[in-house]
Amino acid sequence: MKIPSYKILLFLVLVTFIGCKKTEKSESKSISNTKNEIEYASSLALYKYDGYTMVKVISPWPNAEKDFTYILKEKNSIVPDSLQKYSSIQVPLQSIVVTSTTIIPYLEMLGVENRLTGFPHTDYISSEKTRKRIDNGSVKNVGQNEKLNMEQLIEMTPELIVTFGIDNNNPMMDNLEKSGLKVLIQADWMEQSPLGKAEWIKLYGALFGKEKEAKTLFDGIVKNYKEALDLVATKKPEATALYGAMYQDQWYVAKANSWVAQFLTDAKAHYLWSDTEGTGSLGLSFEKVLEKAKTANYWIATGPYKTVAELAKTNPHYSQFDAFKTKQVYTFEGKIGATGGTIYYELAPSRPDLVLKDYIKIFHPELLPNYTFTFAQKLN
Repeated sequence: MKIPSYKILLFLVLVTFIGCKKTEKSESKSISNTKNEIEYASSLALYKYDGYTMVKVISPWPNAEKDFTYILKEKNSIVPDSLQKYSSIQVPLQSIVVTSTTIIPYLEMLGVENRLTGFPHTDYISSEKTRKRIDNGSVKNVGQNEKLNMEQLIEMTPELIVTFGIDNNNPMMDNLEKSGLKVLIQADWMEQSPLGKAEWIKLYGALFGKEKEAKTLFDGIVKNYKEALDLVATKKPEATALYGAMYQDQWYVAKANSWVAQFLTDAKAHYLWSDTEGTGSLGLSFEKVLEKAKTANYWIATGPYKTVAELAKTNPHYSQFDAFKTKQVYTFEGKIGATGGTIYYELAPSRPDLVLKDYIKIFHPELLPNYTFTFAQKLN
């Protein structure tokens, strides 16, 4: 920990120096001994203290040059001098602007959706509950992610703006802070563990004074996820699975350590690119994919398709896959909100237990005979 500098009167140099060193040592020891409330997420850490919470957002984008630390300060609480250098946010929040649809379910699960006052490009939001608030003017459209309406935000004066960055160049975030607005960088999209993504609900629990509720909700999701894992515990990954579709001239397959690949593995499918190390995706030519996945039993296609015929219109060569011929093609992106948002993108990160059950229903339907898909749809 970097020791802060102090302006010390000359006649108190010795006494004050000793006192500051003792305080720093005590604070350092207290922080290091405090348990991180986060178990699964790798880009988030929460340390709870009497009257305040330290939030650490780690590696918020690929090759990030720094992490971010925030202090969530309760009313009339005292924050140690050693933490004064970090951005301080007064909690519980009464108003918030967020820039990712993945945050909407966290707010609704915690019952604080009425604190949301702004969102960029509100058409992306699918939740019926929040759409009603958009329609009645309670949630303002504040521009686009990288071109937020600064004048409107300054006029609205939200207590916090939660945004994200994709690289080390974030002029929008800098401009927001220069305007006196509080900004918090979040990184749930960097999580590759399904439960790691869902655990970000604890951040919003801390922001709104709903820590206990957030923990209870997350513990329930973990329980459901583990129960789903138990369903397939004795199954062998025999069904082969292809994932993705062509985008322009590339087919992006999920790498082995990615969020998608984890679901396929947990559902006991044999994902054909499970030996491709890394996170994110790998771009391949159609020929390369066909060579490896022509005989795949199942195809999880990306895109809002309803039928295999509709899928074939985008690329007639898709008909060469066995899964296409046997109509074992599914998509998780077919359910669309009232204004065009994809429900899966919004809700799936916060409910991995439901995503996993959908995958199990696809690969092992006999285990969930009465289960109805939440996201997945079979193409007719």
